[in-house]
Amino acid sequence: MHSIDPAATAWLLASTALVLLMTPGLAIFYGGMVRSTGVLNMIMMSFISIPLVTLAWLLVGYTIAFSDDGVDGLVGNLRHIGMLGIAPDTVHGAVPELLYATFQLAFAIVTAALVSGAIADRARFAAWMVFVTVWAVVVYSVVAHWVWGPGGWLAKLGVLDYAGGLVVEIVSGASALALALVVGPRIGFKKEAMRPHNLPFVLLGVGLLWFGWFGFNAGSALAANGTAAAIFLNTLVAGCLGMLGWLSVERVRDGRPTTFGAASGVVAGLVAITPSCGTVNTLGAAAVGVAAGVVCSFAVGAKFRFNYDDSLDVVGVHFVGGVVGVSLIGLLATAVMTSGPRGVLFGGGFGLLGKQALAIVAVAVYAFTASFVLAKVVDRVMGFRLSAEDETTGIDLAQHAETAYAEGVHGHSPLHRPEFGGRRTAEPEADPQLHQ
Repeated sequence: MHSIDPAATAWLLASTALVLLMTPGLAIFYGGMVRSTGVLNMIMMSFISIPLVTLAWLLVGYTIAFSDDGVDGLVGNLRHIGMLGIAPDTVHGAVPELLYATFQLAFAIVTAALVSGAIADRARFAAWMVFVTVWAVVVYSVVAHWVWGPGGWLAKLGVLDYAGGLVVEIVSGASALALALVVGPRIGFKKEAMRPHNLPFVLLGVGLLWFGWFGFNAGSALAANGTAAAIFLNTLVAGCLGMLGWLSVERVRDGRPTTFGAASGVVAGLVAITPSCGTVNTLGAAAVGVAAGVVCSFAVGAKFRFNYDDSLDVVGVHFVGGVVGVSLIGLLATAVMTSGPRGVLFGGGFGLLGKQALAIVAVAVYAFTASFVLAKVVDRVMGFRLSAEDETTGIDLAQHAETAYAEGVHGHSPLHRPEFGGRRTAEPEADPQLHQ
């Protein structure tokens, strides 16, 4: 029987806290990317995912994902439904299983929050709450078992996904595409400029995401050792090179680098290194980061060519970045980082590359199909799309009776809207400078 390793437990406790910080960071990142009339709703879609996914995970999600195989490598059994049978001294590897379950819960939460970026400014909040709760079980937990669970069919096949390129990035991207298609484009999509309203928010959010990502990747080592140190460095390197890759494309293509491009490049690099952080060396991490930055900088434009409104580029950055990272394992996996199969460039042949490609297709098809069907059911039962009037007025007012900014700055105060129970006591005096 394994005993609990205090050092590994301390590191995983810290890593879990770092990963939990990623969801508020994502909320700020997404909040800055939308227009001023939707910032509160965008932040709330991330924050509401925390309690809803937590409940789903504790009741049934964890046992489906990480209990012993129940149905031919597809789902786990129900042995730990409601976290039954897991005591404080129950061990997973060298850490308490309750801590491991919480660490994995943090992954599930941020993955769910990622999906919301595809339907910014136009989805009913109640519909999102229902969707994300069920989605955490029928999509996320199932794929987590395939890739990481005991007896999961992709795990048995030998597919490598160290920290979630398949489970987190490709699942969120494919699910986001399904949601975008069901909900439909924003009013004015491809006709009006829909620029980020607060770039400092975007950069602050990315900073928090990057900080949390060290726990996301290095924490997956489940130990305080040299492997965790190497993964930590790989995560830093890939984020840096992702930024440089994206900015280089902007400089050549558009004539100038942008702050939004810098933030997007960091995320692209971090997304791509997530599956490969424990299988590539430092130079490999640099290659993964720059490849993701370049490829994703072009991929985000696909929504205009194919007419789907992936509002905050979940498909272009997370799905495509995940595909880049998972695929490059088949080329760059090295014996220095893993005792498993090596990539093509390190004498491993094409077997691993083929397995990685199969996993990408299987996970993408399942996540897209299941999410599409679930979204259609929610839409049929309660309606997923906001009314045109409410969308035009602004989703913050329509869904939350609040705005993020004082009247006259970015929006209008709900306190002065009769339909929200308020009345204007006096008209504000005109500022002559506004008309000069």
